[in-house]
Amino acid sequence: MNDFKALVQWLKQAITDNEQFHLGYAAEASEFVRFNHAKVRQAGQVQQASVTLKLINADRHADLNITLAGAPQLDRQRLADGLQQLRETLPLLPPDPYLLLNHNAWQSRNEQVQPLPALAQVLDDISRAADGVDLVGFYAAGPISRGFASSSGAFGWHKANSFNFDFSLFHANGEAVKASYAGHTWDSKAFAARLQQAREQLEFLGRPLHKLAPGQYRAYLAPAAMEEIISIITWGGFSAQAIASKSSSLQKLYAGEQSLSPLVTVDERISGSLSEAFSSEGYPRGDVTLINAGQAAGELINSRSAAEYGLSTNGASRDEAPSALQMAAGNLAQADILKRLGTGLYISNLWYLNYSDLPAARLTGMTRFATFWVEDGEIKAPVSTMRFDDSVYSLLGSQLEALTAERELLLSASTYGQRNTSSNLLPGALVKRLTLTL
Repeated sequence: MNDFKALVQWLKQAITDNEQFHLGYAAEASEFVRFNHAKVRQAGQVQQASVTLKLINADRHADLNITLAGAPQLDRQRLADGLQQLRETLPLLPPDPYLLLNHNAWQSRNEQVQPLPALAQVLDDISRAADGVDLVGFYAAGPISRGFASSSGAFGWHKANSFNFDFSLFHANGEAVKASYAGHTWDSKAFAARLQQAREQLEFLGRPLHKLAPGQYRAYLAPAAMEEIISIITWGGFSAQAIASKSSSLQKLYAGEQSLSPLVTVDERISGSLSEAFSSEGYPRGDVTLINAGQAAGELINSRSAAEYGLSTNGASRDEAPSALQMAAGNLAQADILKRLGTGLYISNLWYLNYSDLPAARLTGMTRFATFWVEDGEIKAPVSTMRFDDSVYSLLGSQLEALTAERELLLSASTYGQRNTSSNLLPGALVKRLTLTL
């Protein structure tokens, strides 16, 4: 944080009276370990930091990303060169009619520094739990830092430790069970239980496939399958810009023409999450209830949408998608899932999701990995890959029977450029009817 503050102080002295700036900061110190056949195949560390400089003059603005070297004098020089480059660029740009700056000198600081486990302990736990199975996986852990400062005196700082172990267990026949274990605090017993559940599912994959005809089936959607559904909904579903332009997949929900089950409450819960409590546009971020008991309750509004549509921004990201989404838990105990399902499908994962009818919030996609046929509360056989086509208003509305009392924290496994801080805390869902098309 001190290095970031030093750059901010230098920048305040370097700008002219007509100029304003935003300075964003992103850094990580990460451990990465890749596993194959339950053995470490590659291990390494990454330390990196960068800043994004936005220079504003009247209604013109431009951005530049600058990689930091960790050497104060060199970093100041890189920032000075970037400042000059932006000064030369600004006169070439047209005025931005939707530029809405925050001139408040807000302050925000949050550090979640629970100790991460020693890598030796993690490797020992994985080796013990995966003994005798073909495990492929990727472990990423370490602190992630984010910062923001402006010429108006705003300053935000966020630092959080986290880990994410994304793994699959493979059967000799090529089928696989996919799972993950993520969070702030590594619990050896909880991890062993998670991997043991995957091992038990792996045993069923050795049975002959149960063929299903297209039709409607009772189904349980595990949290990872729910995440695929929720993730596609967040592609503009809660976006103020999409709602105002009537291109949101949840347009009918926000118009009051449709509703979801009263069991469904969805929040953007920044507090306590891995996401920072401020936006790259210079606005504080807080918790937002998006769906309350099946009814539309709030939108994600960035400054550009606020300027264009006369709204009040709540610090949403540029794409107005949630980064710390939570769905309220239900009362279905984990131990009772198969019993309550009775006869139907147990779906661990979904993939290749897309809209088959966006205005109707109708989704299509494929089952993936461990999907099982259940009879009288017992897993009988794996099911071959099937395509589903169904509406959000059905799956999370009229056909939703129960949500699990236990929820799973699912962190983004993306490391493209840098580790992603997005997360979903989701229950599993028991639905009375899921439509399989082929």
